[in-house]
Amino acid sequence: MFTGIVEAMGEVVAVTNEGSNRTFSIRASIAPELKVDQSVAHDGVCLTVTAVEGDTYAVTAVKETLDRTNLGGWDTGATVNLERCLRIGDRLDGHMVQGHVDTTVRCQRVEDFNGSWSFLFDLPEQASLLVEKGSVCINGVSLTIAVLNERAFGVAIIPYTCAHTTFNRLRAGDPVNIEFDVLGKYVQRMLAR
Repeated sequence: MFTGIVEAMGEVVAVTNEGSNRTFSIRASIAPELKVDQSVAHDGVCLTVTAVEGDTYAVTAVKETLDRTNLGGWDTGATVNLERCLRIGDRLDGHMVQGHVDTTVRCQRVEDFNGSWSFLFDLPEQASLLVEKGSVCINGVSLTIAVLNERAFGVAIIPYTCAHTTFNRLRAGDPVNIEFDVLGKYVQRMLAR
């Protein structure tokens, strides 16, 4: 379980393909604190640490993960948002995030408002899980939906989030990972019965 509050950014320093799997070696400031078997969210995708050496650690993404997320497009040099799992007793500063990405969408537009930024995204097939002023997790970042219409949804980014996440590198056309609010998913499922 995560909160969507990014702790650090990491850099993919190596990619190895093994059958339908991809193993990523990631250099990050939090690497020395990690241990094998620990869960870490990578752009919102929960992956298990399989090796740690110095300031670098490894994780493997299987076919299901590569098909459902934007990780298949990662290559050496990619920068990713990182968050270690929530500890019992920690404050919940974002919202409940599982690290189980539901879908990907593309960024339509980025607007700079001289101190804040607006990011507009394609409306996903599961748009009924989005509500204005509700929570959504984009590339592992807990955000509030500021705009929602028939064609798109958008979020507003403060300077701190822009400086400390990969939102400062996100451009129109880039794919992003989306995890809908888990409470909304459960409510929708119960109402569908």
